[in-house]
Amino acid sequence: MKKLGFGLMRLPLVNPDDQTSIDIEKFKEMADRFIKRGFTYFDTAYPYHGGKSEIALREVVVKRYPREAFTVTSKMPVWAIKEEGDLERIFNEQLEKCGVDYFDYYWLHALNRERVEVMERMDGWGFIARKKAEGKIRHIGFSFHDDSVLLAEILEKHPEVEFVQLQINYLDWDSPAIESKTCYDLCVKHGKPVIVMEPVKGGSLARVPEAIDKLFKGYNPDASPASWAIRYCASLPNVMMVLSGMSNMEQLEDNTSYMQDFQPLNDEEQGIITQATEVIRDAIAIPCTACHYCTDGCPQHIAIPEYFSLYNTMQQFPELKNNSKLYHDLIAKSHGLANECIECAQCEAQCPQHIDIIDNLKLVAQAFEQS
Repeated sequence: MKKLGFGLMRLPLVNPDDQTSIDIEKFKEMADRFIKRGFTYFDTAYPYHGGKSEIALREVVVKRYPREAFTVTSKMPVWAIKEEGDLERIFNEQLEKCGVDYFDYYWLHALNRERVEVMERMDGWGFIARKKAEGKIRHIGFSFHDDSVLLAEILEKHPEVEFVQLQINYLDWDSPAIESKTCYDLCVKHGKPVIVMEPVKGGSLARVPEAIDKLFKGYNPDASPASWAIRYCASLPNVMMVLSGMSNMEQLEDNTSYMQDFQPLNDEEQGIITQATEVIRDAIAIPCTACHYCTDGCPQHIAIPEYFSLYNTMQQFPELKNNSKLYHDLIAKSHGLANECIECAQCEAQCPQHIDIIDNLKLVAQAFEQS
Protein backbone atom coordinates (compact mmCIF):
# COMPACT_ATOMS: atom_id res chain seq x y z
CA MET A 1 0.00 0.00 0.00
CA LYS A 2 0.99 3.59 -0.52
CA LYS A 3 1.78 5.25 2.81
CA LEU A 4 -1.00 7.88 2.83
CA GLY A 5 -4.31 7.06 4.51
CA PHE A 6 -7.53 9.06 4.20
CA GLY A 7 -8.65 9.97 7.73
CA LEU A 8 -12.43 10.35 7.73
CA MET A 9 -12.75 12.70 10.70
CA ARG A 10 -12.52 16.06 8.91
CA LEU A 11 -14.72 15.48 5.85
CA PRO A 12 -16.31 18.34 3.87
CA LEU A 13 -19.53 19.60 5.43
CA VAL A 14 -22.73 21.09 4.06
CA ASN A 15 -23.13 23.08 7.28
CA PRO A 16 -19.83 24.00 9.01
CA ASP A 17 -21.64 24.14 12.35
CA ASP A 18 -22.98 20.59 12.05
CA GLN A 19 -20.39 17.81 12.07
CA THR A 20 -22.99 15.29 10.95
CA SER A 21 -23.76 17.19 7.72
CA ILE A 22 -21.14 15.45 5.57
CA ASP A 23 -21.16 16.66 1.97
CA ILE A 24 -21.51 13.28 0.30
CA GLU A 25 -21.06 14.55 -3.26
CA LYS A 26 -17.79 16.32 -2.44
CA PHE A 27 -16.63 13.28 -0.50
CA LYS A 28 -17.36 11.12 -3.55
CA GLU A 29 -15.18 13.33 -5.72
CA MET A 30 -12.35 13.17 -3.20
CA ALA A 31 -12.61 9.41 -2.68
CA ASP A 32 -12.69 8.81 -6.43
CA ARG A 33 -9.53 10.85 -6.92
CA PHE A 34 -7.85 9.12 -3.97
CA ILE A 35 -8.55 5.65 -5.35
CA LYS A 36 -7.73 6.65 -8.93
CA ARG A 37 -4.27 7.71 -7.78
CA GLY A 38 -3.64 4.27 -6.31
CA PHE A 39 -4.44 4.87 -2.64
CA THR A 40 -6.68 2.43 -0.75
CA TYR A 41 -6.57 3.13 3.01
CA PHE A 42 -9.67 4.71 4.62
CA ASP A 43 -9.62 5.30 8.37
CA THR A 44 -12.92 5.83 10.17
CA ALA A 45 -14.22 5.39 13.73
CA TYR A 46 -17.46 5.06 15.65
CA PRO A 47 -17.63 8.69 16.95
CA TYR A 48 -16.29 10.57 13.91
CA HIS A 49 -18.70 13.18 12.54
CA GLY A 50 -21.25 12.45 15.24
CA GLY A 51 -21.43 8.78 14.26
CA LYS A 52 -21.92 9.48 10.53
CA SER A 53 -18.39 8.84 9.25
CA GLU A 54 -18.78 5.07 8.99
CA ILE A 55 -22.07 5.49 7.14
CA ALA A 56 -20.48 7.98 4.74
CA LEU A 57 -17.72 5.47 4.02
CA ARG A 58 -20.37 2.88 3.14
CA GLU A 59 -22.24 5.21 0.80
CA VAL A 60 -19.22 6.73 -0.91
CA VAL A 61 -16.73 3.86 -1.10
CA VAL A 62 -18.16 0.47 -0.11
CA LYS A 63 -21.27 0.66 -2.31
CA ARG A 64 -19.36 2.05 -5.29
CA TYR A 65 -16.17 -0.03 -5.42
CA PRO A 66 -15.30 -3.74 -5.28
CA ARG A 67 -14.07 -4.86 -1.85
CA GLU A 68 -10.52 -5.45 -3.06
CA ALA A 69 -10.23 -1.81 -4.16
CA PHE A 70 -10.16 -0.35 -0.65
CA THR A 71 -8.87 -0.92 2.87
CA VAL A 72 -11.15 -0.21 5.85
CA THR A 73 -10.02 0.67 9.35
CA SER A 74 -12.35 1.32 12.26
CA LYS A 75 -12.07 1.31 16.04
CA MET A 76 -13.87 0.06 19.14
CA PRO A 77 -15.10 3.05 21.20
CA VAL A 78 -13.67 1.81 24.49
CA TRP A 79 -15.31 4.60 26.53
CA ALA A 80 -18.74 3.33 25.46
CA ILE A 81 -18.22 -0.18 26.82
CA LYS A 82 -20.18 -0.60 30.05
CA GLU A 83 -20.58 -4.37 29.97
CA GLU A 84 -18.96 -7.18 28.00
CA GLY A 85 -21.94 -7.59 25.66
CA ASP A 86 -21.42 -4.06 24.37
CA LEU A 87 -18.33 -5.22 22.49
CA GLU A 88 -20.28 -7.58 20.25
CA ARG A 89 -23.21 -5.19 19.84
CA ILE A 90 -21.11 -2.20 18.80
CA PHE A 91 -18.81 -4.26 16.58
CA ASN A 92 -21.77 -5.65 14.64
CA GLU A 93 -23.26 -2.16 14.41
CA GLN A 94 -20.00 -0.92 12.90
CA LEU A 95 -19.90 -3.70 10.32
CA GLU A 96 -23.43 -2.75 9.30
CA LYS A 97 -22.73 0.99 9.23
CA CYS A 98 -19.63 0.46 7.11
CA GLY A 99 -21.39 -2.09 4.92
CA VAL A 100 -18.58 -4.64 5.10
CA ASP A 101 -18.21 -8.26 6.21
CA TYR A 102 -14.80 -7.67 7.77
CA PHE A 103 -12.42 -4.89 8.74
CA ASP A 104 -8.93 -4.90 7.31
CA TYR A 105 -7.63 -3.17 10.45
CA TYR A 106 -9.45 -2.77 13.73
CA TRP A 107 -8.25 -0.97 16.84
CA LEU A 108 -9.10 -0.44 20.46
CA HIS A 109 -9.61 3.31 20.25
CA ALA A 110 -7.59 6.02 22.05
CA LEU A 111 -6.25 3.93 24.90
CA ASN A 112 -5.14 5.52 28.14
CA ARG A 113 -4.63 3.91 31.53
CA GLU A 114 -8.30 4.10 32.52
CA ARG A 115 -9.44 2.60 29.21
CA VAL A 116 -6.82 -0.15 29.35
CA GLU A 117 -8.23 -1.16 32.73
CA VAL A 118 -11.72 -1.29 31.20
CA MET A 119 -10.50 -3.48 28.35
CA GLU A 120 -8.77 -5.83 30.77
CA ARG A 121 -11.99 -6.21 32.79
CA MET A 122 -14.19 -6.60 29.71
CA ASP A 123 -11.74 -8.86 27.83
CA GLY A 124 -11.52 -6.38 24.96
CA TRP A 125 -8.18 -7.82 23.90
CA GLY A 126 -9.64 -11.31 23.74
CA PHE A 127 -12.63 -10.00 21.82
CA ILE A 128 -10.65 -8.50 18.95
CA ALA A 129 -8.44 -11.60 18.85
CA ARG A 130 -11.53 -13.80 18.51
CA LYS A 131 -12.93 -11.60 15.75
CA LYS A 132 -9.65 -11.97 13.92
CA ALA A 133 -9.88 -15.77 14.29
CA GLU A 134 -13.44 -15.60 12.90
CA GLY A 135 -12.22 -13.67 9.84
CA LYS A 136 -14.10 -10.50 10.76
CA ILE A 137 -10.85 -8.60 11.35
CA ARG A 138 -7.69 -9.09 9.33
CA HIS A 139 -5.30 -7.16 11.61
CA ILE A 140 -5.67 -5.99 15.22
CA GLY A 141 -4.04 -3.19 17.20
CA PHE A 142 -4.78 -0.06 19.23
CA SER A 143 -4.52 3.69 18.99
CA PHE A 144 -2.79 5.35 21.92
CA HIS A 145 -2.96 8.60 23.91
CA ASP A 146 -0.90 8.25 27.06
CA ASP A 147 2.68 7.97 28.28
CA SER A 148 5.48 5.61 27.32
CA VAL A 149 5.30 3.73 30.62
CA LEU A 150 1.78 2.53 29.83
CA LEU A 151 2.69 1.76 26.22
CA ALA A 152 5.55 -0.46 27.38
CA GLU A 153 3.18 -2.31 29.71
CA ILE A 154 0.67 -2.93 26.91
CA LEU A 155 3.28 -4.16 24.46
CA GLU A 156 4.75 -6.53 27.05
CA LYS A 157 1.37 -7.92 28.04
CA HIS A 158 -0.23 -8.12 24.59
CA PRO A 159 2.30 -9.34 22.02
CA GLU A 160 -0.62 -10.44 19.83
CA VAL A 161 -1.32 -6.88 18.67
CA GLU A 162 0.08 -6.21 15.20
CA PHE A 163 0.14 -2.40 14.92
CA VAL A 164 0.06 0.73 17.06
CA GLN A 165 -1.42 4.08 16.06
CA LEU A 166 0.49 7.04 17.56
CA GLN A 167 0.39 10.83 17.41
CA ILE A 168 3.63 11.80 15.67
CA ASN A 169 4.76 15.02 14.02
CA TYR A 170 8.01 16.94 13.91
CA LEU A 171 6.94 19.35 16.64
CA ASP A 172 5.84 16.61 19.06
CA TRP A 173 8.76 14.29 18.31
CA ASP A 174 10.74 15.37 21.41
CA SER A 175 7.76 16.69 23.40
CA PRO A 176 7.94 15.59 27.04
CA ALA A 177 4.14 15.55 27.15
CA ILE A 178 3.37 13.60 23.96
CA GLU A 179 6.55 11.45 23.98
CA SER A 180 6.29 10.65 20.28
CA LYS A 181 9.90 9.51 19.87
CA THR A 182 9.92 7.42 23.04
CA CYS A 183 6.67 5.70 22.07
CA TYR A 184 7.87 5.17 18.49
CA ASP A 185 11.10 3.61 19.76
CA LEU A 186 9.12 1.23 21.97
CA CYS A 187 7.14 0.06 18.94
CA VAL A 188 10.40 -0.52 17.06
CA LYS A 189 11.77 -2.50 19.99
CA HIS A 190 8.67 -4.73 20.03
CA GLY A 191 8.51 -5.08 16.26
CA LYS A 192 5.17 -3.29 15.87
CA PRO A 193 4.68 -1.11 12.77
CA VAL A 194 3.29 2.34 13.47
CA ILE A 195 0.30 4.12 11.94
CA VAL A 196 0.70 7.89 12.35
CA MET A 197 -2.17 10.18 13.35
CA GLU A 198 -1.98 13.98 13.59
CA PRO A 199 1.09 14.32 11.32
CA VAL A 200 0.11 17.94 10.61
CA LYS A 201 -0.90 18.52 14.26
CA GLY A 202 -4.55 19.20 13.57
CA GLY A 203 -3.69 21.33 10.53
CA SER A 204 -1.38 23.63 12.49
CA LEU A 205 1.74 22.53 10.63
CA ALA A 206 0.00 23.36 7.37
CA ARG A 207 -0.12 27.00 8.51
CA VAL A 208 3.40 27.60 9.73
CA PRO A 209 4.90 30.98 10.74
CA GLU A 210 6.23 33.12 7.91
CA ALA A 211 9.86 32.43 8.77
CA ILE A 212 9.34 28.69 8.41
CA ASP A 213 7.35 29.10 5.21
CA LYS A 214 10.30 31.02 3.72
CA LEU A 215 12.65 28.29 4.89
CA PHE A 216 10.58 25.59 3.19
CA LYS A 217 10.05 27.54 -0.02
CA GLY A 218 13.74 28.40 -0.20
CA TYR A 219 14.44 24.71 -0.69
CA ASN A 220 11.37 23.75 -2.74
CA PRO A 221 8.99 26.54 -3.81
CA ASP A 222 6.33 24.03 -4.87
CA ALA A 223 6.19 21.98 -1.65
CA SER A 224 3.41 22.85 0.80
CA PRO A 225 4.08 23.05 4.56
CA ALA A 226 1.79 20.02 4.97
CA SER A 227 3.99 18.01 2.61
CA TRP A 228 7.01 18.59 4.84
CA ALA A 229 5.07 17.40 7.90
CA ILE A 230 3.62 14.29 6.26
CA ARG A 231 6.85 13.28 4.53
CA TYR A 232 8.68 13.70 7.84
CA CYS A 233 6.45 11.05 9.41
CA ALA A 234 6.42 8.78 6.37
CA SER A 235 10.23 8.84 6.32
CA LEU A 236 10.45 7.10 9.70
CA PRO A 237 11.50 3.51 8.90
CA ASN A 238 8.94 1.82 11.16
CA VAL A 239 5.98 3.88 9.92
CA MET A 240 3.61 1.87 7.76
CA MET A 241 0.91 4.49 7.14
CA VAL A 242 0.40 8.23 7.68
CA LEU A 243 -3.17 9.42 8.11
CA SER A 244 -4.39 12.79 6.91
CA GLY A 245 -7.85 14.16 7.70
CA MET A 246 -8.56 15.86 4.38
CA SER A 247 -11.43 18.34 4.18
CA ASN A 248 -11.37 19.44 0.55
CA MET A 249 -10.09 18.50 -2.87
CA GLU A 250 -7.19 20.95 -2.65
CA GLN A 251 -5.79 19.14 0.38
CA LEU A 252 -6.31 15.76 -1.26
CA GLU A 253 -4.65 16.83 -4.50
CA ASP A 254 -1.67 18.17 -2.58
CA ASN A 255 -1.23 15.14 -0.32
CA THR A 256 -1.59 12.57 -3.07
CA SER A 257 0.75 14.46 -5.41
CA TYR A 258 3.84 13.91 -3.28
CA MET A 259 2.76 10.62 -1.67
CA GLN A 260 1.89 8.92 -4.97
CA ASP A 261 5.58 8.28 -5.58
CA PHE A 262 6.81 8.89 -2.04
CA GLN A 263 10.42 9.93 -1.54
CA PRO A 264 11.77 10.00 2.04
CA LEU A 265 13.32 13.24 3.29
CA ASN A 266 16.99 13.54 2.42
CA ASP A 267 19.64 14.77 4.86
CA GLU A 268 19.28 18.39 3.79
CA GLU A 269 15.50 18.26 4.19
CA GLN A 270 15.87 16.68 7.62
CA GLY A 271 18.11 19.58 8.56
CA ILE A 272 15.48 22.07 7.40
CA ILE A 273 12.87 20.33 9.54
CA THR A 274 15.21 20.66 12.51
CA GLN A 275 15.57 24.38 11.81
CA ALA A 276 11.80 24.76 11.49
CA THR A 277 11.27 23.04 14.83
CA GLU A 278 13.79 25.36 16.47
CA VAL A 279 12.08 28.44 15.02
CA ILE A 280 8.75 27.35 16.47
CA ARG A 281 10.30 26.57 19.82
CA ASP A 282 12.11 29.92 19.91
CA ALA A 283 8.72 31.58 19.77
CA ILE A 284 7.25 29.59 22.63
CA ALA A 285 5.71 31.30 25.63
CA ILE A 286 7.64 29.39 28.33
CA PRO A 287 11.27 28.54 27.40
CA CYS A 288 11.33 25.20 29.21
CA THR A 289 13.85 22.62 27.94
CA ALA A 290 12.26 19.70 29.87
CA CYS A 291 15.41 18.95 31.84
CA HIS A 292 13.17 17.97 34.79
CA TYR A 293 15.48 19.46 37.41
CA CYS A 294 12.40 21.30 38.69
CA THR A 295 10.42 18.14 39.41
CA ASP A 296 12.99 16.43 41.64
CA GLY A 297 11.70 17.03 45.13
CA CYS A 298 8.44 18.74 44.15
CA PRO A 299 6.19 18.01 47.15
CA GLN A 300 3.08 18.12 44.96
CA HIS A 301 4.51 15.91 42.18
CA ILE A 302 3.49 18.45 39.53
CA ALA A 303 4.46 17.54 35.94
CA ILE A 304 5.94 20.98 35.32
CA PRO A 305 7.73 20.44 31.95
CA GLU A 306 4.85 18.44 30.52
CA TYR A 307 2.30 21.10 31.47
CA PHE A 308 4.54 23.85 30.06
CA SER A 309 4.91 21.94 26.78
CA LEU A 310 1.15 21.64 26.40
CA TYR A 311 0.62 25.29 27.35
CA ASN A 312 3.14 26.36 24.70
CA THR A 313 1.37 24.27 22.07
CA MET A 314 -1.99 25.79 22.95
CA GLN A 315 -0.58 29.33 22.81
CA GLN A 316 0.99 28.80 19.40
CA PHE A 317 -1.87 26.78 17.97
CA PRO A 318 -5.16 27.80 19.64
CA GLU A 319 -7.08 25.39 17.43
CA LEU A 320 -5.34 22.53 19.29
CA LYS A 321 -6.77 23.50 22.68
CA ASN A 322 -8.93 20.35 22.94
CA ASN A 323 -6.01 18.10 22.01
CA SER A 324 -3.74 19.81 24.56
CA LYS A 325 -6.46 19.54 27.21
CA LEU A 326 -6.76 15.82 26.51
CA TYR A 327 -3.07 15.26 27.21
CA HIS A 328 -3.18 17.58 30.22
CA ASP A 329 -5.98 15.56 31.79
CA LEU A 330 -4.14 12.30 31.14
CA ILE A 331 -0.98 13.57 32.83
CA ALA A 332 -3.01 14.98 35.74
CA LYS A 333 -4.29 11.50 36.58
CA SER A 334 -0.87 10.61 37.99
CA HIS A 335 0.56 14.03 38.87
CA GLY A 336 -0.41 17.11 40.83
CA LEU A 337 -2.34 19.90 39.17
CA ALA A 338 -0.73 23.26 38.51
CA ASN A 339 -3.11 24.94 40.95
CA GLU A 340 -1.89 22.62 43.71
CA CYS A 341 1.48 24.37 43.74
CA ILE A 342 2.30 25.50 47.30
CA GLU A 343 4.89 28.03 46.06
CA CYS A 344 7.78 26.49 47.97
CA ALA A 345 10.02 27.64 45.08
CA GLN A 346 12.36 24.65 45.20
CA CYS A 347 11.69 24.23 41.45
CA GLU A 348 12.80 27.78 40.63
CA ALA A 349 16.02 27.28 42.59
CA GLN A 350 16.84 24.27 40.40
CA CYS A 351 15.81 25.67 36.98
CA PRO A 352 18.82 26.22 34.65
CA GLN A 353 16.65 28.49 32.47
CA HIS A 354 15.69 30.70 35.45
CA ILE A 355 12.01 30.41 34.54
CA ASP A 356 9.41 31.97 36.81
CA ILE A 357 7.84 28.57 37.31
CA ILE A 358 5.33 29.56 39.99
CA ASP A 359 3.84 32.36 37.89
CA ASN A 360 3.76 30.19 34.79
CA LEU A 361 2.02 27.37 36.64
CA LYS A 362 -0.74 29.88 37.36
CA LEU A 363 -1.06 30.44 33.62
CA VAL A 364 -1.29 26.68 33.09
CA ALA A 365 -4.01 26.44 35.73
CA GLN A 366 -5.99 29.24 34.08
CA ALA A 367 -5.66 27.57 30.67
CA PHE A 368 -6.44 23.97 31.59
CA GLU A 369 -8.12 23.81 34.99
CA GLN A 370 -10.92 26.32 34.66
CA SER A 371 -14.31 24.65 34.33
